[in-house]
Amino acid sequence: IWLINALALLALPYLTSSITVDSLGTALLVAVALGFVNTVIRPILLILTLPVTVLSLGLFILVINGLMFWAVANMIDGFHVAGFFSAMLGAILYSITSWTLSTLLLQK
Repeated sequence: IWLINALALLALPYLTSSITVDSLGTALLVAVALGFVNTVIRPILLILTLPVTVLSLGLFILVINGLMFWAVANMIDGFHVAGFFSAMLGAILYSITSWTLSTLLLQK
């Protein structure tokens, strides 16, 4: 799964020009960081922003995903995201690409 997520990250620069990943090593590191952030920090943010999420009918989760993606981009050298809206687009494309690769490669 870790390698599939790294491959999904390497595909992002081909899907949008506002995101760059320098190498496979950087993609592996970013995949680990995104996994950690989504496991530890994201649930806390979801609980804290629950009223806004309910009022927006769940659309605020896209903002949280974009913030997590942007935060990881700011922490790791070699992974660059042009801005917040690029981070939101990148998070959406990353999720779709990762899900697609997982579905294709991990069929039972």
